Amino acid sequence: MRKPSASATSADVSDRPTKGWETIRRVAPYLWPASPELGWVKRRVILALLFLVVARLVSVFTPFLYKAAVDALTNEHRDDSWLLLYGAVGLTVAYGVARLASVAFNELRDAVFVRVGQRALRQLALETFTHIHRLSLRYHITRKTGGLSRIIERGVKGVDFLLRFLLLSIGPLIIELVLVSAIFAVMFGWQYTVVVVVTIAIYVTFTFRITEWRVKVRKEMNDQDTDANQKAIDSLLNFETVKYFGAETREAARYDVAMQRYEKAAVKTGLSLSVLNAGQAFIITVGLVIVMVMAAMGVQAGKLTVGDFVMVNAYMIQITMPLNFLGTVYREIRQALVDMGEMFGLLGQPAEVKDKPGAPDLKVSAGEVTFDKVEFAYDPERQILKGISFRVGPGETVALVGPSGSGKSTIGRLLFRFYDVTGGAIRIDGQDLRDVTQDSIHAQIGVVPQDTVLFNDTVFYNIAYGRPEATRQEVEAAAKAAKIHDFITALPAGYETTVGERGLKLSGGEKQRVGIARTLLKNPPILLLDEATSALDTQTERDIQESLKAMGKGRSVITIAHRLSTIVDSDRIIVLEAGRIVEEGRHEELVALGGRYAAMWARQSAEEEEAEAA
Repeated sequence: MRKPSASATSADVSDRPTKGWETIRRVAPYLWPASPELGWVKRRVILALLFLVVARLVSVFTPFLYKAAVDALTNEHRDDSWLLLYGAVGLTVAYGVARLASVAFNELRDAVFVRVGQRALRQLALETFTHIHRLSLRYHITRKTGGLSRIIERGVKGVDFLLRFLLLSIGPLIIELVLVSAIFAVMFGWQYTVVVVVTIAIYVTFTFRITEWRVKVRKEMNDQDTDANQKAIDSLLNFETVKYFGAETREAARYDVAMQRYEKAAVKTGLSLSVLNAGQAFIITVGLVIVMVMAAMGVQAGKLTVGDFVMVNAYMIQITMPLNFLGTVYREIRQALVDMGEMFGLLGQPAEVKDKPGAPDLKVSAGEVTFDKVEFAYDPERQILKGISFRVGPGETVALVGPSGSGKSTIGRLLFRFYDVTGGAIRIDGQDLRDVTQDSIHAQIGVVPQDTVLFNDTVFYNIAYGRPEATRQEVEAAAKAAKIHDFITALPAGYETTVGERGLKLSGGEKQRVGIARTLLKNPPILLLDEATSALDTQTERDIQESLKAMGKGRSVITIAHRLSTIVDSDRIIVLEAGRIVEEGRHEELVALGGRYAAMWARQSAEEEEAEAA
């Protein structure tokens, strides 16, 4: 007997975001992939960085042209000669060309990099989406779907922002600040550089510290936004239930409570933004005034020209504008790192059920299913199955019955390998399900659940979901076998009719027939009917039961049943109670036995007679 493995799966794991630098490290491979086939990505990154550097060099050189033009126009020995006039005009034109060149190189940088960025976004989104589908049923039962979609949405947007601004804005700003500081030191003296460096240091320190505080406030706002969004989605998905109980006002009040908490956090975020902006403006203005006063004093002393004064002003404006932008960029980058951290935390969520390395595909020859002393518990403190053993022979139909909580549906989930057993083994044609790939198991087993959920697409799409490569004739043949073809063709749009979200435009019986047609099209050797008719009325159940019987011919079938009248023709009936098999045999044998099954049969028969009499 194999030892049960402790599950690490928890819906809370994705709420443990990765740290900032770790998040950046996770993004790096998308910008610098190791695969030789993606060499174009590296080339584009290098070219974008080259354009970035050239744009910064041109930008830093531009104020020199401005200074030269001003000095030419304010020359004390100036005469009216055309040479001086056209020299000033030429410098002014050169100044304009340099500004245009800086913008042009920045646009070239963005144009080259955009494909790299969008590819990274697509890859990350696909990786996250694929990973979510690999996670266990346990995770999806405990995770709120609305909150999950919000994490993915914010995470992908965060990656987009990080790629555009961290690489293409923060990098250029640092280059520009270093170059301007060096120019000030060489041309005007170290005092100017000290003022600029100190101003930038104070500004950056203030921005970072206030932003760290704001990130906590923003995280709270995001949490409230997620909660409000989840409540809205939950309410809309249960639209009919809300109407049944006249709970519109109650749902609105519930949503408003969540929005009130969001409003409070958003107000706090807005106020903290005002504090940050005011502080940044004060620091920058003080630094700018000090440098301009020093330059003005230099002009008065004859040490600097008017052109120098103008150049100092141009450089200060040139670096203070990006610094103002830095405040916004840092806030957004910090938030983007939080959002991306949540998404990468989700990607770090381990899959509970994993294929063994090199596991082969399941090969089904006869379709024999064996449960060998199977034990299972969702929670270690509450055992669900306690040594279940039974066999479904090739082409045999075995029914599982019993009260709620006896373990019937758990057996179905284990057969489909939504979970791995914690004791014993499940085998198909002698192959332990833990030793073969999950995809091959899913391909060999067809499931008709109690409540068939359809995609918000056409009837054709939903039936063809069982085998996407099927032809239209094969889809229609499956619909005919499920006795729903005539209903579909009577619809105004026929097979192109949209069924609505979760198939709500169809009745319960119609949805079940679509589900049966979908499974028939899949044509699996093993069938699992999980209370496939328990939610239907008696007449619809009888109609669909005929389709189910026809579908089961030549296949191994496990039927999980609530209504015993649907399984009287089964080759064998297994009665479960508290996770154990208490009775087993054919319908007639179990009724004659006078045990638990006989009591259940008598009770249901009496209820059906009363219903018919009424």
